[in-house]
Amino acid sequence: MATTSKLSAAEAARRAALLAADLKANDVVLLDLKGVTDVTDYFVVASGTSDTHVRAVAEHVIAELKKEGVAVHHVEGLQQGRWALLDFVDFVVHVFHPTLRQFYQLERLWSDAREVPLDQTAGAAAPAP
Repeated sequence: MATTSKLSAAEAARRAALLAADLKANDVVLLDLKGVTDVTDYFVVASGTSDTHVRAVAEHVIAELKKEGVAVHHVEGLQQGRWALLDFVDFVVHVFHPTLRQFYQLERLWSDAREVPLDQTAGAAAPAP
């Protein structure tokens, strides 16, 4: 990972998922894409309840990961709030408006990927061990 973070790609992706959940994103899923594609190692997929919520979740993930030395490489769709794509190179965070998530069905498209369980009871206060 081309950052100053001590987090591995797996830990940073998990952290992003937990940060989305902390801001009340719905149906947060972490997919392990290693061995499925060379594009990236992980996808985080989450839904906001409105355009404003999608933007807020995406901005929260960007800001909190930046504090930990994990900088976003590229951002798409943040201003519109329908589908924010945050490319961190080793992982990509997708925050959808519910109707777009249902339309694109990324989890089904990437069904060969393993879903990584998230212990949301631990919260996002600390990275994965």
